Amino acid sequence: MTTNHTRQSYVQIHPQDNVLVALRDLPAGEKIHFGQMQFELPQGVAAKHKFSLTALEPGDQVYMYGVLVGKAIEAVTLGGLLTTGNLKHATDSHINGERKTDWQAPDVSRWQKRTFMGYHRSDGRVGTANYWIVIPLVFCENRNVDTMRQAFLKELGYSRPQPYRKQVRRLVELYEAGHPAEALLETDLETLIENTDDERVFPNVDGIKFLTHQMGCGGTRDDARSLCGLLAGYITHPNVAGATILSLGCQNAQVSLLQEELAKRDPNYDRPLIIFEQQKEGTEQQLLNKAIRETFVGLVKANQIYRRPAPLSAITLGLECGGSDGFSGISANPAVGHVSDMLVALGATTILSEFPELCGVEDELSSRCVTDELSQRFNHLMQSYAARAEAVGSGFDANPSPGNIKDGLITDAIKSAGAAKKGGTSPIQDVLDYPERVTRSGLNLLCTPGGDVESVTAMVGSGANVVVFTTGLGTPTGNAIAPVLKISSNTKLAQRMPDIIDLDAGPIISGDATIAEIGEELLDLIVRVASGEEDAKAVALGQDDFIPWKRGVSL
Repeated sequence: MTTNHTRQSYVQIHPQDNVLVALRDLPAGEKIHFGQMQFELPQGVAAKHKFSLTALEPGDQVYMYGVLVGKAIEAVTLGGLLTTGNLKHATDSHINGERKTDWQAPDVSRWQKRTFMGYHRSDGRVGTANYWIVIPLVFCENRNVDTMRQAFLKELGYSRPQPYRKQVRRLVELYEAGHPAEALLETDLETLIENTDDERVFPNVDGIKFLTHQMGCGGTRDDARSLCGLLAGYITHPNVAGATILSLGCQNAQVSLLQEELAKRDPNYDRPLIIFEQQKEGTEQQLLNKAIRETFVGLVKANQIYRRPAPLSAITLGLECGGSDGFSGISANPAVGHVSDMLVALGATTILSEFPELCGVEDELSSRCVTDELSQRFNHLMQSYAARAEAVGSGFDANPSPGNIKDGLITDAIKSAGAAKKGGTSPIQDVLDYPERVTRSGLNLLCTPGGDVESVTAMVGSGANVVVFTTGLGTPTGNAIAPVLKISSNTKLAQRMPDIIDLDAGPIISGDATIAEIGEELLDLIVRVASGEEDAKAVALGQDDFIPWKRGVSL
């Protein structure tokens, strides 16, 4: 962006851009003064949307963030609004092979001695939480997992408040008393909140999480191995004290496959791991009786672990965006990118994923890879992913959602160029395919879909012990074992949905704060959450989302 701490009505993000972004609603006839140029808007431009700095003819190129983001498909007058009707997706996706790994690390002197209170594991990694997990190897076991959930949560003190149960009870009472349906719509039920004051049996265990899914059989063998790799990532995750695994026995995702994937990630795994196969145990009751007893004993052991100080280099931060808008690439994403650079400078690890949302910035990211081999792997993963999408009649250009488009992200390249800002400017130390584990400190690229939950699920499986999630529209996404912090791109969202937003980056848009200032505020919040001093809103709301990526067909 060209300025900070100034109140503007529009902004040029990069000197090479031939569009401006409206920072407020601009009416038709608004006088635009930019450099030596002066002109009036021929039509109104809503905040977050773009208007042209030049007259465009069909085929003319449009640049934002200094990169090609589209081509005009019809004439656009000077100051004309850019829409899906006059602009189509276009990128300059070549990779020239140059290395550009020099970077200006931010000043992190005030953070050098900062620590967080974490759970230290024998493999040297540090957790920001201490959970027990119960996972099925196949969807056939989901019902047994849910039965265990019902048995454990209330008795162990982990059940959540049920704010709506009492409301339904009151509606039943009114209905049975003969009140007409119309009167029920006007009944004030807001104050009928039912809370729980259950005390935890295991105060050092943050929770017992039950992760169900729809995979494990019926798909390809590659999907079965990927699922086992993902589950192995969760079992060996530093935020996990131990795990209970339920298997049917005949599915593609075999116990032996899971054990192979566990050995890849931690050959010396020493945390409690309980595995039951229903077809060997006999009745469902026999299976559940054993699983419940052994899980309880495992929780007793998990409760013996305490938080201890750890350096900030022990943080592995997942970088995510969802429900993005036209301000995401100007405010929240660059602020997260600044945090990524700060953590890398401190020796920590960050993960940038969502490969469909890196379309158009391949050359920049490739040039930041520290070796030619990593650059080539990134290029291969991008091309093979794009080819798979095209094979089923789609493509990366179909990535923007209706909400994205409505709020100014009208091509995938515009969305991608802003999304990539979450990765900051540091060199890329490794390029990983799903569901590989992160092993190198610094910035990592991880191949995942652009879907929010699938991407967060994958990053946590690769080792992220905290996730930061930018949003312009409001996305209620969390994760079962890692805190997910939401950063709003605009203040209106933070005010409208305060129950899900942890930090507002809107002051960057208004000129009341810089990217660096919001970034430092976010890093301070990350440290508090990693220490257990403060809950992420997603944790407080119990948003335990978990969706494995199914890449193959069903058979």
